[in-house]
Amino acid sequence: MFPLTMAKAGETVQIRKISGRDEVRQHLAELGFVVNSDVRVISELDGNLIVLLRGSRIALDKTMANRILISYVDGAAPGSGTL
Repeated sequence: MFPLTMAKAGETVQIRKISGRDEVRQHLAELGFVVNSDVRVISELDGNLIVLLRGSRIALDKTMANRILISYVDGAAPGSGTL
């Protein structure tokens, strides 16, 4: 597992864990960031991300993105961008 900020644009990853205070985890859950959800990174700039989650584009700052721990979707190699 590694933080979402390590994923590159075009990669699809899966959420494995969300860290932080209860309020932060609840806020992310309300946005749709829940364990086992697939997330595609659309763009990255200085650790700040725009991701595609359940058909919606969501912007995350580096601090928030670092709280989301991910792994690659089964069968996808880093940088492949495939499911």
